[in-house]
Amino acid sequence: MAVTITENASKELKRFMESQEDAGSHLRIGIVSGGCSGFQYDFRFVDDLDEENDTISEQHGVKVVVDKKSDLLMDGTTVDYYESLEKRGFTFDNPNAVKSCGCGSSFSA
Repeated sequence: MAVTITENASKELKRFMESQEDAGSHLRIGIVSGGCSGFQYDFRFVDDLDEENDTISEQHGVKVVVDKKSDLLMDGTTVDYYESLEKRGFTFDNPNAVKSCGCGSSFSA
C-alpha cells in the first residue's frame, strides 16, 4: 500500500466518522491539481468505489481508498494526526514531494 495511516490518525478519523451522520464508510485520499505548489491532497469520506481503479485497504480499522493516479504520487506517504497548543490537524509525510508550500497543504513532485 502506497499510503500508510498511523494509529493516531486512525483514531481521529474514526472519531470524526462517528460524529458525522452523513460520513461515507471509506476514507478517500488522493491528489488533485491546485494549491500554490501544483498539487494538493484530497481527503474525504466516500461510499463510492471503483474496484478496477482504486487500491483499497484497511488500516487500524479505517477503510482507505487511493486511486491509481494518486497512488503514483503518494507512494510511501504517511498520514498522521498532530495536536499541540499551537495547532492540530492531519499531516502528510510524502517522500515524493520535491517542494511544498509554507502551510503544507500543497506540493510539487
